[in-house]
Amino acid sequence: MNEYQTIAAGLLSSGTAAMVIGYSEGSAKRVRPVFFTRPEEASTLVFDSRCVQNIAVYLTKKEIRTEGKIAIIASLPVMRSIIQLASEHQLSEEKIIVIGITPSGEVKQFNGFDALDAYVSSTTIEIEARYREKIEQVEKMTLTERWNFWKNELSACFKCYACRAACPMCYCTRCTVEMNQPQWIPVPSHTLGNFEWHIMRAMHLAGRCVDCNACAEACPLGIPFNLLTKQMILQFKKDFGGYNPSLKGLNILSSYLPDDKENFIQ
Repeated sequence: MNEYQTIAAGLLSSGTAAMVIGYSEGSAKRVRPVFFTRPEEASTLVFDSRCVQNIAVYLTKKEIRTEGKIAIIASLPVMRSIIQLASEHQLSEEKIIVIGITPSGEVKQFNGFDALDAYVSSTTIEIEARYREKIEQVEKMTLTERWNFWKNELSACFKCYACRAACPMCYCTRCTVEMNQPQWIPVPSHTLGNFEWHIMRAMHLAGRCVDCNACAEACPLGIPFNLLTKQMILQFKKDFGGYNPSLKGLNILSSYLPDDKENFIQ
């Protein structure tokens, strides 16, 4: 057995964890999230480059919260998500065991959120070159060209909300898009409705997005709306020195420091 499989089996055998969340083989050579409670099932766990779903999304679900202590197989984006959710008081340290797998493949079992926070804080969110190039192309466009670019890209969106369902930070029990008294976001999939939905979602993720790409991976149409959140991450790095999830971190859009730049004031 791999090390993470052995750890998972041991946690279940000893009763330290009531359930393990991880990945296992699915159909068509793809992986799927898996939830199991028996030690012998740990041998079905897999972890490789196909494990792109951010399974931290399940930790805030009421069906999972009632299962007792949960162990989770966590990639770096999943670890960042857990710290961000903990900083927003959505996760309890007593309820979660993190079996982390670093980008180099090292397995780390974290004893509490402080140890996890220390590891996550030692890493930085870096936007891949291919996304940086596309963002730079968009930023060089005129306002009209940029409007037409996003109008064209978002025109295919039919508001299935798969992006919202895949995102650990979209944990509200009732989303703004589901409110109709008053109705904040138009329901029809037209230009105004699609712009309002994606801009609102991006703003709600400002200073919270861990750049896991789960939203874009979930989109059935391949719409590159993750460029919006990636651009904000780059902007925060330029204006505020960057963002990284932390238990002691400040929310970028609701916190003020005396040395914050004020060059945006005209």
